[in-house]
Amino acid sequence: METTVTKATTLLEAVAALYSETTRAKIRRMLTEGRVLVDGEVQHKAKHPLEVGQTVAVTDRAKGKEAAPPPVSTKKLHRLTILYEDKAILVVNKPAGLLSVATNKLEIDTLHARCLNYVRLEDERAWIHIVHRLDRETSGVMVFARHERYKSHLQDQFAQREVHRTYHALVEGRPELNHGTERAWLVEDRNLRVKKVKRSFQGAKEAITHWTVEDADEEVALIHITIETGRRHQIRMAMKALDCPVVGDKLHGSETNPLSRIALHATALEFLHPENDDPVRFEAEIPFMPN
Repeated sequence: METTVTKATTLLEAVAALYSETTRAKIRRMLTEGRVLVDGEVQHKAKHPLEVGQTVAVTDRAKGKEAAPPPVSTKKLHRLTILYEDKAILVVNKPAGLLSVATNKLEIDTLHARCLNYVRLEDERAWIHIVHRLDRETSGVMVFARHERYKSHLQDQFAQREVHRTYHALVEGRPELNHGTERAWLVEDRNLRVKKVKRSFQGAKEAITHWTVEDADEEVALIHITIETGRRHQIRMAMKALDCPVVGDKLHGSETNPLSRIALHATALEFLHPENDDPVRFEAEIPFMPN
């Protein structure tokens, strides 16, 4: 779809006029994916100014350009795999087996503690704010905020389901279908065990998990996953419902653990940068693949 600008505006508003029934979150994802062109050149910035006479085109996914690349990090690592950092955010690749943040047991070595130690190398009064969490067993992309206002901006995006989260899981067996959506209502009991319940169950929270088989052999399958909600053990429960538990996830039915870990990884995170609302995407390489 293509249009010619008739009055000064921003790129986001111009695309929104083309797709009047599409949410702003989806339009911003078009920008992130590199599908929006201004005068034939890919433009990722939502607030990019447009002048009268310029042409705006939105391509199909198959014809889209490269997604918005994250800026290059320039600082040295410190017990962290840093994917990107600036004055507003710190994006890291969490290792499997490390807590995101301390529990009531007050664990000393957590990802949050490592990030805090890192930012205090330059300023001993610095602080790093938790935006979201990954389970201890899950590896992958996490974002932390360097200021309370940036934390609030990012958490609002998570709450409004505007953050695009991609995961990969290595599962035992292979689902009967190549793709699908698992919708469930989950609740945590007093022992923090997650259970699948009816919608009417007190305290139940909806969990929506979309999945696609990317690769498979006779024993395992690599599943591409996106989630609309962020419930504890949501993906692991969804794979259990498919009779294909995540490799290494003994709690939900796995019978193998060749990797000595639960094979679940947060591959990518897309959101609007809290300082300028530009769409950004960060990725962490999948640490496991089927043979």
